[in-house]
Amino acid sequence: MKNYSIEIKWALRFTLLTLAWSIGEKTIGLHDENIANYGMYTNLFVFPAILFFYLAIQEKKKYIFNNSMTWTQGFVSGIIISFIIALLNPAVQYVIYKSITPHFFENIIAYKVKNHYMTLENAKVYFNLKTYMIESTFTGLSKGIITGALVSLLIRNKK
Repeated sequence: MKNYSIEIKWALRFTLLTLAWSIGEKTIGLHDENIANYGMYTNLFVFPAILFFYLAIQEKKKYIFNNSMTWTQGFVSGIIISFIIALLNPAVQYVIYKSITPHFFENIIAYKVKNHYMTLENAKVYFNLKTYMIESTFTGLSKGIITGALVSLLIRNKK
């Protein structure tokens, strides 16, 4: 377990980042009065997400691999971080949509239907807690693995 303490630490930090980001979105109204801008601004999460992966893999390189890390070593670290985040994700989604912003799904459904982006039936199928838990878990896992691969490519120094 000690071999993975850095990955666990950064996965927990990433989880807290996700919760903080959600609180920020809620605070500036992206989950209600400014919901029309939600899709655009929620994608900005990619920047702190990449930064967290960079810092995590850099820490692994420094403290575990004595500043000499191959791409594969960094990539494996990124996979482990992504997997831990994916395991925690359903609980995070539950907290977000039951505690932080309990009316989000009602608001986004109303917005999508009112603006003729989706039918009510399609919006209800897509915008619900179960769908978000599943989608965000698998999307996060795949994006995390890709991010880990790219970050590892940038910070590797041993072939």
